[in-house]
Amino acid sequence: VQLQASGGGLVQPGGSLRLSCAASRFILDGYAIGWFRQAPGKEREGVSCISGSPSTTVYTDSVKGRFTISRDNRKATVYLSMNNLKPEDTAVYYCAAGPPADSTYDRQDRYDYWGQGTQVTVSS
Repeated sequence: VQLQASGGGLVQPGGSLRLSCAASRFILDGYAIGWFRQAPGKEREGVSCISGSPSTTVYTDSVKGRFTISRDNRKATVYLSMNNLKPEDTAVYYCAAGPPADSTYDRQDRYDYWGQGTQVTVSS
């Protein structure tokens, strides 16, 4: 398994969750990692992406100031820390490996490897 996403769950509005994407060393050394999400009845959309070195980060507008992407190279893991969650953040979240983060980070065809999804539900 090259990528494995985890950390989803049920949280109340305003709450927090941290998603993890465990990657193989091969992946983490050579690729940027992006997070995507797909809500019921909607297309999958890009949420954030982080490059290796330097650790360039990009975010979709709807999560700026609430979500933070980071990477721990020693643990070969990329995190998506999500604060002040809203019901509209409810979705299955996926991580994927692709080229360095730039303005096209949300193009799914850029990514070579995908992890399985983890469900995030924001509801009272």
